[in-house]
Amino acid sequence: MTILNRMFPSSAQQMLSRRSVLAGGTASLLLPSLACACGSSSDGNGDQAISVCGPPPAPIPIAILLSASPSSHASDICVQIATVLSNDLRHSGLFAPINTSWFVPNSIQNGTPVWANWSALNAEALITGNVADLGSGQMRVEFRLWDINQQAQVAGIAFDTPKANWCRIAHIIGDTVYKQLTGEIGYFDSRIAYISESGPATSPVRRLAIMDYDGANNQFLTDGTSMALTPQFNPVRKQLAFVLFQDNVPRVYLFDLKTGRQRLVGSFGEMTIGPRFSPDGGSLLMSVSRDGGAAIVRVSTSGGGMTELTDFKSINVTPSFSPDGSQIVFNSDRDGDQQLFVMGADGSSAKRISFGNGQYGDPAWSPRGDLIAYTNWGTGNFSIGVMAPDGTGERILSQGFIVESAAFCPNGRVIMFDRQTPSANGLDSRLVSIGVDGSNEQLVDTSTNATHPSWSVLLSQHEGA
Repeated sequence: MTILNRMFPSSAQQMLSRRSVLAGGTASLLLPSLACACGSSSDGNGDQAISVCGPPPAPIPIAILLSASPSSHASDICVQIATVLSNDLRHSGLFAPINTSWFVPNSIQNGTPVWANWSALNAEALITGNVADLGSGQMRVEFRLWDINQQAQVAGIAFDTPKANWCRIAHIIGDTVYKQLTGEIGYFDSRIAYISESGPATSPVRRLAIMDYDGANNQFLTDGTSMALTPQFNPVRKQLAFVLFQDNVPRVYLFDLKTGRQRLVGSFGEMTIGPRFSPDGGSLLMSVSRDGGAAIVRVSTSGGGMTELTDFKSINVTPSFSPDGSQIVFNSDRDGDQQLFVMGADGSSAKRISFGNGQYGDPAWSPRGDLIAYTNWGTGNFSIGVMAPDGTGERILSQGFIVESAAFCPNGRVIMFDRQTPSANGLDSRLVSIGVDGSNEQLVDTSTNATHPSWSVLLSQHEGA
């Protein structure tokens, strides 16, 4: 593994104006891999990544010590970055930030940790850094990651950037730490699109909304005049696809996240469910109903005609591409009740993969390609589960009155879904995240009821897109 050293463009206010790599070595502190029946995977450099099942590894004790130049603005931003960074690492379940009140004074001498002081706290890793006010709304943020056991620096990066970027800088630092200490990309510098629900249960206002993965920086993208449903991030562009009901007619739109403009893709049938992007971002899968049935269709994002991948003889819905675009998982009642099937991207060779009790639907393919998440119902509560693409290794992660709409994070290690519970006003709908091993379930804070999450790729993958 190498230190991240990718440069960011400087053409937009939301981008980083400069990113440089500070001197440092390669990571030697890695979370141990866990052998289990479900297997483990490699990060491509020979290092074993975190196992996707079995008991999670003990969190790495990590200390965070950031300082600021003599400026009230720099000091405030320093505290904010440290807080978000600590929350990111704790949220993953893989790191245990150490209480700053336990730190020994003067434990950094001439820019280098006093190793014995950090070892005394049982810290295995240390993050140090500095925030400096550059004036004219700019700041410089430096950070270094240290391996306490090896007594060595393992990463270091500096950013010159607008002060308004402080939150994103914290997430990027968190992802760098995650990558160095686990061997896999992180997921903190990402966003969630979802449907916000407010108002009375009999006539809720459903708006398209977007926020950081942790619920911060929420924005409403539509005004609620028309009902919005099922948002989906484009994997290669700053763009969302979603369904908007206008005059009770479902229409598929694209929302440009750079300009705020909407563009109509088309209206395709009595009911349109979806849509889901292809891995290259150039086409959409969706389900279109007609004559009592529903077919999976493929449509170019530029509009035009649609290609039917299944027929309308049964109910075929909620398609999702495999990461390489060669296969599609979907939900169909062609065998009598709702089950999961996998077919070729051209609609050929459909094969059933779900055979457990109850019915299955709402599948989502992991960006790693190793798992398919799904919703199961008909045996009491609803359940969120995962299975391998061939249907083996099925396991339930969470249950509830209604749990559905699973979406994977960029590295495939965490799922977000919506949980609906009865209340005096109907149903309370909240977003929840959970590890693919069933651990670390956490509520995501939103100001309104929330459903149908979609998780973006890392924002750095969209720079310039």
